[in-house]
Amino acid sequence: MLLPKILPQSSDQRRAALYRKTMRANAVMGGKLFGPIPKGHRREFFCLDRSSWVWHEEWLDSAGKNHVVTTRYDVRPQGILKSQGKHSYQLVQGDELRNFYQAVTMYCDKLRAELAASHA
Repeated sequence: MLLPKILPQSSDQRRAALYRKTMRANAVMGGKLFGPIPKGHRREFFCLDRSSWVWHEEWLDSAGKNHVVTTRYDVRPQGILKSQGKHSYQLVQGDELRNFYQAVTMYCDKLRAELAASHA
């Protein structure tokens, strides 16, 4: 693209672009934590901010129809709340809570390992 060569980016623009690139890489890395992603699927899992996590999946079914599911998890002092699509928030409990905790732990461990490797 020619425009960025003519008009240099400000430090805020570079910082925002780096943030988006980092978030995208973390989302892709998080999506790969749970095994291979089937062809035609897109899967992401990432930390949006200090208290918000997102699980996002997209896929085409055998009829070629696109499906999209986004689940947001909000970590609050009283527990972890989840919302999916237009549904209201629900408290995460039982197996789902254990699975969420395991997913967050795996994500953080993987991110720490990748950061350590990049700074070695």
